[in-house]
Amino acid sequence: MEEEPLPTGAEGRGQHNGDAGQAAVAVREVRPARCLCPACRGRTGMMGPASDTYRVRKEDVMSGQADATSTGPLRRAMRGRDPGEEHRASTPLELLFDLTFVVAVSQAASQFHHALAEGHVGSGLAAYAAVFFAIWWAWMNFTWFASAYDTDDAPYRLLTLLQMAGVLVLAAGVSAVFERGDFALVVAGYIVMRVAMVAQWVRAAVEHPEGRGGALRYAVGITVVQLGWVARLWAPGAWAWVTFLVLVAAELAVPAWAEYRGSPTGWHPGHIAERYSLFTIIVLGEVILGSLAAVHSAVAGRGLSAPVLLIAIGGLLLVFALWWIYFTGSEAGLTTLRTALVWGYGHYVVFAALAAIGAGLEAALDAVEHHGHLPVRGAGPAVALPVVITLLMLGALHRITRTGAVGHALLVGGGALVVLVLGLSAPALGIGGAVLGMGLAVAATLAANLFTVRRRAEGH
Repeated sequence: MEEEPLPTGAEGRGQHNGDAGQAAVAVREVRPARCLCPACRGRTGMMGPASDTYRVRKEDVMSGQADATSTGPLRRAMRGRDPGEEHRASTPLELLFDLTFVVAVSQAASQFHHALAEGHVGSGLAAYAAVFFAIWWAWMNFTWFASAYDTDDAPYRLLTLLQMAGVLVLAAGVSAVFERGDFALVVAGYIVMRVAMVAQWVRAAVEHPEGRGGALRYAVGITVVQLGWVARLWAPGAWAWVTFLVLVAAELAVPAWAEYRGSPTGWHPGHIAERYSLFTIIVLGEVILGSLAAVHSAVAGRGLSAPVLLIAIGGLLLVFALWWIYFTGSEAGLTTLRTALVWGYGHYVVFAALAAIGAGLEAALDAVEHHGHLPVRGAGPAVALPVVITLLMLGALHRITRTGAVGHALLVGGGALVVLVLGLSAPALGIGGAVLGMGLAVAATLAANLFTVRRRAEGH
């Protein structure tokens, strides 16, 4: 299917536009951006005909009451945000929402570390991947919806509060998944978040007629899949994981079905890139926090040893180099729906692998102190593999979506190979030397890519 660029310059549609420093009152015609679906090509209007225009007073936009149907500051019509809005930034509510996910990510990484320490690598990895999918997918759906429809009024805030409560319920159930394979509490928290999301989409369908088709598809699709998650709780044995994979595929299919077959939503590329960047900082912060706790425990037990110091330095270097690699990216390549889906979905691997690095570093410190059942030959790959996955995925995303500088396949692949070899060589090098070497290898990969990009820019 031929794909057109997403709208980037719809003038003045939605709430929260205008210069807050201007007090003048102005009335202007507002035409939403062009629709992406084949049926509407050639016509103006975000999701409808050219006649679907409305008038916005600048004073109403500045006060957040951007249409005549608003009943006051506690309630605004959900008409959709301008995908070309200048200086669009994350709201305080979005930042508070992210903080609840800090708890969930911390629980997932901590339980994965405990599974590694006990030598339950396979079952721990499966539980971690499953739990992290629930965390990431709920966060991602809220983020993209907010980019398109955030009204920041009382109903919107209360439904967001309900989603935050669901995150905390999910986080409380993480340990049961790792210990007994019991998903009941995780599913309960997940469904609370998803039901709140359905309510948001229903509201968008009612109050934004031009986007009703896509909004209803989201609401129906999410609802049907949630029924599947409830039914899965009674799936026996191996069928539990088979049905899990089927339901994951169904969850991932809902946005594509709604966007391509319904009315595309007007999300903001710059806002989306910022939201993902902030979540990356959250995950990296969890890596630092977990590593610091492990270092403190090791020092308190036997004092500061050379291996502990090398792991601490190597871990910090890994976090810093991967942070730099990630933030060479931008939203410039997020111009089509297909690119946005690849970029957005690919971040599951990025986020999960980044958080797993922290668990691996803690496992490496456990091996130094002879805690747990994971030997050095297992601790090395526990650090190396998530680093390799992060490197390869970031390189692929930067290259496919043209959203970053670190996309040279040979350099990224070479750096990942060096990291893997160092991880496997931990028994010979010592776990401290191996982790430090991994940090230096990732830093060298970053430097080589940046040098290559600069040479190309200079025409060499």
